[in-house]
Order: sequence, then structure tokens, then C-alpha cells
Amino acid sequence: MKKIGYPLLFILALISCSSESNESNPTESIIYFPPLEQSAIWETKSLNSLGWNENAVAPLLTYLEEKHTKGFIILVDGKIVMENYFNGHSASSNWYWASAGKTLTATMVGIAEQENHLNSNNKVSDYLGRGWTSLPLAKEDLITNKHLLTMTSGLEDIDNGDCVAPECLTYRADAGTRWAYHNVYVKLQDVVASAVSTTFNSYFNTKLRDKIGMNGAWIQSGNNSVYWSTTRSMARFGLLMLNKGKWNNEVVLNENYFNTATNTSQNINLGYGYLWWLNGKSSYHLPQTQIQFPGGIIPEGPNDMFMALGKNDQKIYVVPSKKMVIVRMGEAADNVNLALSDFDEVLWEKINALIN
Repeated sequence: MKKIGYPLLFILALISCSSESNESNPTESIIYFPPLEQSAIWETKSLNSLGWNENAVAPLLTYLEEKHTKGFIILVDGKIVMENYFNGHSASSNWYWASAGKTLTATMVGIAEQENHLNSNNKVSDYLGRGWTSLPLAKEDLITNKHLLTMTSGLEDIDNGDCVAPECLTYRADAGTRWAYHNVYVKLQDVVASAVSTTFNSYFNTKLRDKIGMNGAWIQSGNNSVYWSTTRSMARFGLLMLNKGKWNNEVVLNENYFNTATNTSQNINLGYGYLWWLNGKSSYHLPQTQIQFPGGIIPEGPNDMFMALGKNDQKIYVVPSKKMVIVRMGEAADNVNLALSDFDEVLWEKINALIN
């Protein structure tokens, strides 16, 4: 019998080891991306295949309906595990993102930056011109795009609504020295529009919405530009962020910017990135207060979770460790709130009963 050479034996041994390794440590599941067409079928994954507790479904759905939810979706590996609509809402109904849409604006800043239209470290007045605030020019020139992304502009807290006219933007502290939840972030949409020499809406549609198959539009509401879409479109954006800015094999948002945006962005509010809320940090601040609270924002939620949170409990929870995206749209669960509420904690108790 012909002898097998040592090089071939070595290769066969490697193949054998690789096969055994794959059997004992199966490769991670591949993230699925739904077709771009709104009418296309979005693949599903069963509760049974995940080993989830089916007895926890009914209590979760009852709670969601009682708390004025309109749309609710859970994705795992990009596939729909749960999709439910309540209180007259449907899969084709649009609803507002409120401040959860801040993360869309942060994403557009990143896209404009990766295309070399702007720099986050540059001062805002480089794009909007001087006098966009009522601050002395020396103080105004301290405010960079990054300060707007991180809520550290130093501008006085607004008592007269969400006004972002120059007369409403007055001095409280030097930029970078104070964290305060402030509507001035919306000026980043003007920064992007100025940098790319087209409207923000047009740039958004071309560079983000249409690339991942979202529907929806920005609608002006007083001093705010608010995004409206279906629940599935909100889930599509969450899926993009679960995959670190890539849709299938296309880079929509640079991974370096994504990593910066979804990690602590300054040393004042550890639970805040670039307009994203971050769970599992040692402390955090809430809107409209300078109090530092110990522990994570949602103790029942996974520590690696990052979140888009909007007024009246609009939610995108992204959980990388579980390859999971959860979306909730609807009316306020209890009282009107800006971003966070007790609803988050109870909802995660119900979700944990399901997935654990």
C-alpha cells in the first residue's frame, strides 16, 4: 500500500481537529436580514427552537396591552420571534419615535463623517455660522458637534419647551463640563445638511432609510423634527445596529463610529453614548436632573444592552450578547415621560421570564 506523506497526514489531522472543534463549539448563528421590499416575507424563528418559556407569553402580552402598547417586536438573529399589535394598531401603521429618533440623527452624523463631509470634533459654528446661540463668541466656539452628540453643550436647560432659536440657547457652563438632556441636539440635523449641501431628509433617505428598507418620514412638530414609521422599520434600524452598522455585507455606518456611539462618551453620565442610552454602567443620570444614580439604568436588563429611548415609552433595546432586538411603540405606559420610566424594569421582568 502506498504510504501517505507527513504533510498530508498533518493536513488531515488539522481537518479532523477542525471538525471536532465545530461539533463541540458550533459556530455562531448568522444574522438574517429581511428583503428591502416592505411587502416581502420576513423570516421567523419559533419560541420552541430557542427553548423559551411559552407560558410567559400570555402575561407579557397582557402587560403590553394594559400599558397602552401599539406595536411590539422581538428579533433574534434578525428573525422575528414575536410580533404583536394592540389597541387598533397594525403592521402598516406609522407611529412616532420621539427621542428614540435621536439615534437616527447620531447615525447620520457618523455617515456624513465617514464620507468626509464633517468632523465631530469641529465646532458647530463651522457649519452653522457664528451666532447660532446667544453665548459670547468665545463660549459658543467651545461647543463642538461631539458636545451635541453627548448632551454636554453647557447650554442652559430649557424652561420654555424645546426652543432652539438663538435667544433660547443661553450659557450655563463651559461645553464639556456638564451633562444635561437638551433638545439642542437637533441642530446636528442642520450641521449635516450644511456639510452635505442638501436637505437632511434627502440625505437620510438615501444613506440610511432606503439602504435598510425602512419606511417613514421626518415630520416637524414645533421645534422638534420627529420620525414616524412602522414598528418593523424601527426593528430594521435596531438590526442594523445589532450588526455594528452593516446591512448584509454593506457598511452603512463605520464600525469605529458605531463603537464610539454605543459606549460611554464622557465622564459625567456613564450611561450615555452618542444619543444612545447604555445599560450596565456603574452610574447614570436621568433627563432633567443633575443627580448621579448608582448602578445600571435597567437592572433587570442585560448589562451589554444599549437603547434608543423616546418620550412615552418608545423603545429600541439592542442586546449583542443575545443577538436580540426588542421594539416597543405606543402611548405612555403610565405617566408622560421623556425617555426612561418604571415600565422598562417591569417589561424586562416579563421578558426575562420568557427568555430564561
